[in-house]
Amino acid sequence: MTQHAAFSTSGFLNQEIADAYDRRNAGLKPISESLHFLMRLALADAPAEARVLCVGVGTGAEILSLARAFPRWTFVGVDPSLEMLTVGAHRLTEAGVVDRCDLIHGYVDDVAETGFDVVVSLLVAHFIRREGRPAFYAAIHDRLKPGGRFVSAEISGDLDAPEFPAMLADWKQVQTLMGATPESLAKLEDGLRDALGVLAVAETEDLWRDAGFPLPIPFFQAFMIRGWHAAKE
Repeated sequence: MTQHAAFSTSGFLNQEIADAYDRRNAGLKPISESLHFLMRLALADAPAEARVLCVGVGTGAEILSLARAFPRWTFVGVDPSLEMLTVGAHRLTEAGVVDRCDLIHGYVDDVAETGFDVVVSLLVAHFIRREGRPAFYAAIHDRLKPGGRFVSAEISGDLDAPEFPAMLADWKQVQTLMGATPESLAKLEDGLRDALGVLAVAETEDLWRDAGFPLPIPFFQAFMIRGWHAAKE
């Protein structure tokens, strides 16, 4: 079910959402630019006319990054937030690439299409609890063609490791750039432990292997954000 035509691409609400999102993430621009740069390098050998699924597409940043670098790629973006998809449709329209995109309101399981050359999911997996992570990775695996590529970045780390307090101090610096208050910083560790599904690196890689990605390749780290890419068996 494709829905990009259903989104309004103008209006004060869209701009308000976009402005708030941009303000919150402005401090992370060097991190996101580096992540997108390395993602493009990792995918440089994908087919010239690749079909790409972006899981948790949000406001379309990954599509915009890839669409500029690979002008013959086409995209499906899925996200559970209708507001974010509305902003994404607006931005994709402004960039002149919306005709290469289908946007779906929902989750990866709502994507009926299979046979993708690439699946990208950036800063999404840590929102999925550990018990749901195998099904998430399996759903991505099922939508790739054999040999297709999966790229993911997520908050990852061993929260019980001796180095975690120092990792947390670094992560607080990141959150401060995003506008965190002293009150929210005081609750940050509880959020990582209880609200998110933050997994240790080894556990994440084991789950990838279990899902059918036998060789996860680390390609990115920025404090607690880590990225991998892998090919479907």
